[in-house]
Amino acid sequence: MVARNKAQAPTGSIGIIGAGAAGLINAHVLLQDGFTDIHVITRDATVGGVWARERVYPGLRINNVHGEYRFSAMVMPPPSETAVTGGRLSGLDLCNYMEKYYDNFLKGKVTLCFNTEVLDISRQEDDGKWLVRTENTRTHAKNNPQFSRIILATGGCSEPQIPDYLSPAAAAKCQYRGIVTHSSQFGANVDRISKSVKAQAGEEGSVVVIGGGKSAQDVCVRLVQEGIKCCNIFETTDSFLAASTPLPDFIRRSRFLSILSPHIHLRTRLERFLHGTTLGGKITRFLWAKIQESSLDAFKLPSDSPLRRTHSLFWGVRTNDVGAARPDSYHTLANSKQIEVIAPARAIGFSPDKRSILLNDGRSVVASAVVLATGYCSSWSKIFSDKTAEELGINKHAPTIKMSHCWDYPSLHGAPQVHPDSKKWVTSIHRGIVPAKNILRRNFAIAGSLFTANVGYTNEVVAHWISSYFLGDAMRLPTDVESATAEGERGAAWMKTRYPEMDSWVNVSYMGSLDFWNWPQAVDDLLEDMGLPIHRSGGSWFTWPFKIIDLREIASLGDERRVKRLETAS
Repeated sequence: MVARNKAQAPTGSIGIIGAGAAGLINAHVLLQDGFTDIHVITRDATVGGVWARERVYPGLRINNVHGEYRFSAMVMPPPSETAVTGGRLSGLDLCNYMEKYYDNFLKGKVTLCFNTEVLDISRQEDDGKWLVRTENTRTHAKNNPQFSRIILATGGCSEPQIPDYLSPAAAAKCQYRGIVTHSSQFGANVDRISKSVKAQAGEEGSVVVIGGGKSAQDVCVRLVQEGIKCCNIFETTDSFLAASTPLPDFIRRSRFLSILSPHIHLRTRLERFLHGTTLGGKITRFLWAKIQESSLDAFKLPSDSPLRRTHSLFWGVRTNDVGAARPDSYHTLANSKQIEVIAPARAIGFSPDKRSILLNDGRSVVASAVVLATGYCSSWSKIFSDKTAEELGINKHAPTIKMSHCWDYPSLHGAPQVHPDSKKWVTSIHRGIVPAKNILRRNFAIAGSLFTANVGYTNEVVAHWISSYFLGDAMRLPTDVESATAEGERGAAWMKTRYPEMDSWVNVSYMGSLDFWNWPQAVDDLLEDMGLPIHRSGGSWFTWPFKIIDLREIASLGDERRVKRLETAS
C-alpha cells in the first residue's frame, strides 16, 4: 500500500515533547530536511532524558555497548575500562554525549524549553493544530503554544510507578522515620540518603531497595560503593546476558541474536529454518537456554541462588546486558553477600514499628531508607485526556477485527500463557509510530517508545521515517484508517504471541512495539516503507548473520530520501 501524496514544503511549527535520545535525533533530522520552526520541550534542566545530568550518578552503567547508543553524525569516545566491561557505557558517558550532540547540532537552531512540564495536549477543532498546555517547574508560569505537528518523544514509560501502599504518603501515615524515594530520583537523593543513614550509625538496618530490575541493581551497587548496607527485595529479577570474558563484536554487534528471535514475518531462509521447522525450533530453544544458563554460570551462581529467579531470556524483554563478570557488578556483590538479597518476597507496606518494611511472608525488614525501584507507567496518560486519546487513537481498546493465529512457529511452541486480561485489549499504532486513526493527517508521531536493544540505530531510522511522513513523501503506508487499524491490531496480536508474559494491557505505551531482539528486522521494515535498501551490513549468504552492524550504514539516509523524493517528483 503506497500513499501518493505530493511532497509538501517543510513548513509549519513542530513540537517535540522530550529531549532524550529520540527527541534530539528527531530534531536534528528535521533540521536537515529543511524544517526551521522546531520546539523541544522537556521538564528537565538539561538534555538527555533518562540520562540527563540531574538523573545520572557515578557507577551507573547502561545495558548497551559502545556504538549502540550514539548517532551517525557524531562519534562517541570509548568508555573508560572498556576492556574490563566489554565496552559498557556509564550514565555519565551518555549524559556527556547527549549534551555535546545538542551543542554541536541543535543549540541556537531549535527552541529548547527546559524545566517545562507538559500538562495537556489536545487538537483544536477549528484549524486542527495541536494546543500544548505547559507550566514552568520553577516559576510556575503557564503557556499554551500551538504546533502544526507533534512528535511525542517522552519515551513509553517515564512516569514513576509507585504502589499506594509503599508511597511516601503511606510511609507518612505509618510515621515511618526514613527517606522514601523512587529510583528515578535516586541520583538527586543519594547524598541525602547517605547522610541520613550515616547519622543513624548506631541503629540496625539497611537501605531497602524494592524491585528486581536494573534500576534496583544499579542503586544497590551505588550504595555498596558508598559503604552503606543495602537489602534488595524482589519476587523475580531481570534476565541478563553475561560472559566470563567480553563477547566478540561479530556475536554482540551483529544480527546473530536477532535471527535467533522470531519476527512477525520471516524474511530469510535461515530465519524460516530456525523458526518455521521443527528441527530449527528445537535448535533455537536449545541455544537460548544455553545462552541463559551460561550467563548465570558466568557469575558462578549456586543452583539455589535467588539470583537465578529470573524472567525468561527468550520470552521477555526484561533483559540486562551486563557483559563480562566484574568484581563491582551487582551479581558479584550479591553473590558475595555484600548486597543482601531477600527473594522470592514482596513488600506489602510499612510496619507500625515506624522503622520496618513488611513482607508478604510475615517477616519484616528494618529499613533506614527505602528506594522504590518499582518501575514506570505510561507517560501518555497524564498529558492526553480520555477524549483526545480516543480521537487520536493511542488508547487501548477492544479488538475490532477477529485475528486468527498466524504464527504457528515451532520455535514458539511451549509458550507461557497469555494473561487473560491481555486478550481483551489492543492498540492500533502503526509501526509503533503513528496512531491508526491519525494515519492520513501526517501531523502526529511517536518516537522513543519502541523497545529496542540498539537505541541509537533504531531511533535514527525512526526519525527519518517520521520526517518523510511529515513531508508527505511517497511511502508504503496504509491507505485508510481501517487498514491502519487492522495492521496495528495485527502487530498487537503478534506481540502477545511473541512476548506472552509482557503486561502490555496494563500500560498502553507498551503496546506500540516490542521489537527488542528483533530491532534489525523492525528497522528493515521502516527502510522498506521509505523505499530504501535493507540488510545494509552486507555479507555473503554464509557470513551476513555475523557482519557487524555499523551506524555508517545509515549516515546517508537523508541524501537517499532526497534523491528518491526528486525521482518521485519528476
